[in-house]
Amino acid sequence: MLERLPEFEAEYEDVLARLADPSIGNDPRQLRDLSRRHKELENLVRTMRELRGAEDDVSTARELHGESTGEERELAQQEIEAAESRAARLEDELRTLLLPKDPNDGRNVIVEIRGAEGGEEANLFAKDLYDMYLRYADRRGWRVEVLDLRESDLNGIDSVTFVVKGEDAWQRLKHEAGPHRVQRVPVTESQGRVHTSSAAVNVLPEADEVEIEIDPNDLRVDVYRSTGPGGQSVNTTDSAVRITHLPTGLVVSMQDEKSQIQNRARAMQVLRARLYELEQSRQDAELAVQRKAQVGSGGRSEKIRTYNFKENRVTDHRINLTLYKLDRILMGDLDEIVDALVADERIRQLQSA
Repeated sequence: MLERLPEFEAEYEDVLARLADPSIGNDPRQLRDLSRRHKELENLVRTMRELRGAEDDVSTARELHGESTGEERELAQQEIEAAESRAARLEDELRTLLLPKDPNDGRNVIVEIRGAEGGEEANLFAKDLYDMYLRYADRRGWRVEVLDLRESDLNGIDSVTFVVKGEDAWQRLKHEAGPHRVQRVPVTESQGRVHTSSAAVNVLPEADEVEIEIDPNDLRVDVYRSTGPGGQSVNTTDSAVRITHLPTGLVVSMQDEKSQIQNRARAMQVLRARLYELEQSRQDAELAVQRKAQVGSGGRSEKIRTYNFKENRVTDHRINLTLYKLDRILMGDLDEIVDALVADERIRQLQSA
């Protein structure tokens, strides 16, 4: 691996020079791509240099060991073992850094949650998931911006769309997409029976305007009055916006803001993300890599996680992980699950490399 160090050092210097060019500020897309590549190369080159130093330390310690006797020989052996351990750790880090990067790493994330099967209980569970992700974002130091929130009759959520802004948000949230199942006694259940309901979570990388160009002629924009739980009017003007992308049939509706202009801007933000994901899925299908990169064997149509309240249990079915701390997880303590999913993805990448 160290044979490639000069190659990466040369590219790193080239990226630095291009970032220093004042004209780069006129090209936001190139600036973003170069900034991301700069960070990748900086970590890669630093680790390679540290590994080269560790391997030099191993060689030096072995020479001393061969020339020493008694206590000095024992000390030299300890230095060999320490240097070899450090080199092995750095080699593992380097192998991970050389894996293909997810092109969406570093992007903001658009999360959509809606109640699915189970009526009002599904909407209540959607609210629990929404609160869980808000708490997790707070723990990670991410910023959250709510784009659209539609409450249900019993203080649940019909649907919510929000943006999570954080450098590692995509890496740590992308595996949350799919059906989440809950097993508990609903508040509407008078006989104390356990019901199974579900909520759907969709996770999209936010797309920049320069990446997804949308022809205004491809859009149908409808405006209407916002409504709240029970259908009551919450706005006396036509501020809600529904945008239909005619070529794909994608529909995005926003009504959370009182301004039609703001709702339209947020709807376009989500539409760009969906079109970006659609294009990525098309490219993945053509390259036949989507299934290889996917966590677990199942697609999004399969339940990915079960939340059992009676047993205080959460099971992620893709990696066969079960934790008996549902209460803590709902409070945003998601790192153990997320770390396991990230590790599983890395193992799959290493196996297929």
